Amino acid sequence: MLTKFETKSARVKGLSFHPKRPWILTSLHNGVIQLWDYRMCTLIDKFDEHDGPVRGIDFHKQQPLFVSGGDDYKIKVWNYKLRRCLFTLLGHLDYIRTTFFHHEYPWILSASDDQTIRVWNWQSRTCVCVLTGHNHYVMCAQFHPSEDLVVSASLDQTVRVWDISGLRKKNLSPGAVESDVRGITGVDLFGTTDAVVKHVLEGHDRGVNWAAFHPTMPLIVSGADDRQVKIWRMNESKAWEVDTCRGHYNNVSCAVFHPRQELILSNSEDKSIRVWDMSKRLVLVKHLTQSCFESHDGGMIVFKLERERPAYAVHGNMLYYVKDRFLRQLDFNSSKDVAVMQLRSGSKFPVFNMSYNPAENAVLLCTRASNLENSTYDLYTIPKDADSQNPDAPEGKRSSGLTAVWVARNRFAVLDRMHSILIKNLKNEITKKVQVPNCDEIFYAGTGNLLLRDTDSITLFDVQQKRTLASVKISKVKYVIWSADMSHVALLAKHAIMICNRKLESLCNIHENIRVKSGAWDESGVFIYTTSNHIKYAVTTGLLWKQPKLWMTRIAGRNWEKWRCCREITRLWRCATSAPRTSIGSPSSISSLATWRSFGR
Repeated sequence: MLTKFETKSARVKGLSFHPKRPWILTSLHNGVIQLWDYRMCTLIDKFDEHDGPVRGIDFHKQQPLFVSGGDDYKIKVWNYKLRRCLFTLLGHLDYIRTTFFHHEYPWILSASDDQTIRVWNWQSRTCVCVLTGHNHYVMCAQFHPSEDLVVSASLDQTVRVWDISGLRKKNLSPGAVESDVRGITGVDLFGTTDAVVKHVLEGHDRGVNWAAFHPTMPLIVSGADDRQVKIWRMNESKAWEVDTCRGHYNNVSCAVFHPRQELILSNSEDKSIRVWDMSKRLVLVKHLTQSCFESHDGGMIVFKLERERPAYAVHGNMLYYVKDRFLRQLDFNSSKDVAVMQLRSGSKFPVFNMSYNPAENAVLLCTRASNLENSTYDLYTIPKDADSQNPDAPEGKRSSGLTAVWVARNRFAVLDRMHSILIKNLKNEITKKVQVPNCDEIFYAGTGNLLLRDTDSITLFDVQQKRTLASVKISKVKYVIWSADMSHVALLAKHAIMICNRKLESLCNIHENIRVKSGAWDESGVFIYTTSNHIKYAVTTGLLWKQPKLWMTRIAGRNWEKWRCCREITRLWRCATSAPRTSIGSPSSISSLATWRSFGR
């Protein structure tokens, strides 16, 4: 589980992801609602009209709206484009725990400590139904993603499923209007109800804090103060307990189904987030932290369950990458993208990185498990005549190892679980064992050489002679990117870039305040890299007089000729131009491509 974004604030009571944008709403104990861009790590806006803690928060799926509910008994509907509250809904008599929009109808569902659940029409701004039956605080209530159902969880130790098809028929059928004669409970003059209890799920020994529907299957998951996560199945006539996930050491605050995978996520007051395999009821990931899955007392953390970046390798004009259990090939010239090979199944973890051997047309695919000692790699020979419609599934050779990279035409190096280097041949047989300085990762460094990473340095190591050639100090390098002629290398860390020559002598140090994401070498010797919100470049040659690339010209306009790059005695690179220098924060020749047009004016 990877940390995507973290912020410090007052106690966070609720969260909501935007359905499309990289935004997240946080509702705080001090009554403030914050809107964050978790990709850019910036606060976009904040809204402060509630009196007291705000517990319920939810984005609308299509409209620029969100709804909030707080301890002031108020439900507020906001427009984040207009940056204001549109209106307030009154009716609850105690704290409001959750508020959710319906995915299709103009409804809001609220759960409250007054032991009721209310359905509101946010277009007419009225309460259209009150669901009564729980005899303790209602901690959560949610709409079904496709059916006319509601699930609720209460401290009365029950989970209830409600049928609201009558409400839909009365309020949303053609020509229907909300009846003034129907009471606030949803019972009309003839005694029929808009919402009825369909199932009462009993099985938890203490109060239930959360319940949620599965997105496609007739399943419900619930979490309670008995420290258990329960899975329930239902049909038209009954509902029953399927299984229980045990492992939390304190109250379970929330439990949800993964929208696409067979996983359940739960968080607890034991300060852990757990990811459960639904088929085996086993914990795949246990992330101990000072936070809960939703939020915590000191701020908010956004996690990624797995890497979104695919494993890839570039050779000439070909890009090889892994997607959906296939190795695919993209031709940069023709933009033709085809599947060349089907990968071996059996691993629940995505491919972490790839090493390509053009001489033998072979690849090494490394899979990184949550427990590093269970990491593996696969050795494949890519079929020569691949059928893109029905690609072959060649038998790969799988072995344990943290990382595997090619070091020669017919040899590759494996970093094993004991953190020693094994040299293997194309039959996956060990030919040599090499004792190396302490390292936790290896990278390609040309024929017969490796780069070894430890916590605070990178070491250039000769595998044949079994000796260290050079070393440079840089902490926690994530990516190593060589230029095409292997004359320069860029070492990328979370907030830093170091550019070195072939002998691993440092030429340029760049520090960024935000995360460095990726990089690539231009054939002119320019290193182009991305951060969370910019594309930038670093120059390692003397004077740059070459005609810029077409795409650079379009961005920079005529100001390209005004750029000069000069090398100083300190071996650090600085950027000079007729315009005043910008404050970069590091003595290196870097600039943002997005700001070129402003220079020289």
